[in-house]
Amino acid sequence: MSQVTLPHDAKAGPTKPEVRAVTLDKLGLRPTDHFVDVGSCTGSVTIEAARRAERVTAVERKPKRLDVTRKNLGANDYDADVTLREAEAPEGLPADADAMFVGGSRNFEAVLDHAVETGVDRVVMNVSRVEPAGDAIEAFRERDLLSEVVQLQVSHGYELAGATSFRSNNPVYVVVGRRGAEGL
Repeated sequence: MSQVTLPHDAKAGPTKPEVRAVTLDKLGLRPTDHFVDVGSCTGSVTIEAARRAERVTAVERKPKRLDVTRKNLGANDYDADVTLREAEAPEGLPADADAMFVGGSRNFEAVLDHAVETGVDRVVMNVSRVEPAGDAIEAFRERDLLSEVVQLQVSHGYELAGATSFRSNNPVYVVVGRRGAEGL
């Protein structure tokens, strides 16, 4: 599979490749799925999902970021039917999604309520700050969605004085939900 190309910048994100890999694995996307990316920003998760699922809906509240998603989609190959929606979630979320990625903490409780009400089977939320991560875990638990939580710390090697050192990214909490989950 080709790398995701992101020639356009949204001044936020993108979800790093290693985090996308874990996120998409936890979503377990199938070719027949309808996937929703809530807060598409650069479109990096949208693009990866569009290579795995039949239908993808990207929802972004900021017009400029949605335009970046559109442009980055145009720079990549994928087979899915992709719909872009400018809306503040949970407005604009489809009622027939199989899997959902929540890329930020804005309105996430209402987004989770929508997921539960419409029968979304798999939900993954990535959080980079500790306090919102705790809030997200509790919200998933309260809705009987919490399946697991993974903390990722990715470091990349670089040459330093003839040896290899590592530069680390901030940790990311991957909160994984499944309909009818029994919790941790």
